[in-house]
Amino acid sequence: MELIQNTPEISAYLAADEVIDHEHPRVRAAADTLSVDAPDAYAYAKAAFEFVRDTIPHSHDADDPRVTWRASDVLAQRTGICYAKAHALVALLRAEGIPAGLCYQKLEVIHGLVAVRLPGEERWARQDPRGNKPGVDAQFRLDREQLAFPARPECNELDLPVLFAEPHPVVLQCLREAVDRPHLWQTLPTDL
Repeated sequence: MELIQNTPEISAYLAADEVIDHEHPRVRAAADTLSVDAPDAYAYAKAAFEFVRDTIPHSHDADDPRVTWRASDVLAQRTGICYAKAHALVALLRAEGIPAGLCYQKLEVIHGLVAVRLPGEERWARQDPRGNKPGVDAQFRLDREQLAFPARPECNELDLPVLFAEPHPVVLQCLREAVDRPHLWQTLPTDL
């Protein structure tokens, strides 16, 4: 899928902010650890993806009531839903100078993804760090997408084509206002 950047400057997809706080010591420490065995940007991006996918449980799968939204908090608390895990992966990628952004799917609710643009690549590649479980097998790939949930047009699901440098305001508001995950589940956005 071809993504449309909401900001034309690539520098926007490297920036730090309150959510994608890749300058935070916790994010920097995780990036430093992951980069030790990564000889190039591809190896690092794959390692960061697998780290977020495999070591930070999706809070729904783990029945964890906590709601995280800031990348450093996701890493500290080791929990998050798809949006929060995407924030953590984007922060880890940007911490190593790899352009990364946020994109979304419209499923039953809005689902959060990451897009990465590795050096030498001309296109953004969508990745889904949500976390695998029976029936879900998301993998880091550049040759083709292997997301947790392929959009099913027959069910009115679709891939939203816009690549955001920052979390969509509707998503961020939903996360910030949730008192716990059960409350969050009642307020997840169904459209952007």
